[in-house]
Amino acid sequence: MTPLKYLNGYPENLLRQAQTLLEQGKLGPALKSRYPDGPHDVRTDRALYEYVTDLKNTYMRNGDLINKVAYDSKIHVIQHALGQHTYISRVQGGKLRAKHEIRVATLFKTVPAEFLKMITVHELAHLKEKDHNKAFYNLCLRMEPHYHQYEFDLRLYLTHLEATRETLWDTKG
Repeated sequence: MTPLKYLNGYPENLLRQAQTLLEQGKLGPALKSRYPDGPHDVRTDRALYEYVTDLKNTYMRNGDLINKVAYDSKIHVIQHALGQHTYISRVQGGKLRAKHEIRVATLFKTVPAEFLKMITVHELAHLKEKDHNKAFYNLCLRMEPHYHQYEFDLRLYLTHLEATRETLWDTKG
């Protein structure tokens, strides 16, 4: 029986379903059928910056400026991180200025657009809410109403990926 470490905290009936699909080799095909469009086209750091900035401007117009957005190959699921929001405070003149950076695991280059949106919404929410509290998740849901479903499906994909080492979506172009 494969441990379902990415699904800790989910109800037992969902864990049983995931375990059964995994054991029968049907988890990957189920995810592919749920996300048939394949991976998104946001491949470069520049495209990712524009994508995140567009989301921020749509949902958080008064939010802080994001100074850098990039894919980061050093972020690994093993560290329980898929993305990181960091900010550095510096004194400029008599004012304290914060520089915000968002880094997204390179895993997200080859997943469906829904997964990319879920992780970027998550990191953008950290601009206003540092902790994973109710206000944080409400902000995530305001930016992406299906946030929790996409997060769950991403966790299923990570489970599939760890068990089989098989990516599901071919890159375009």
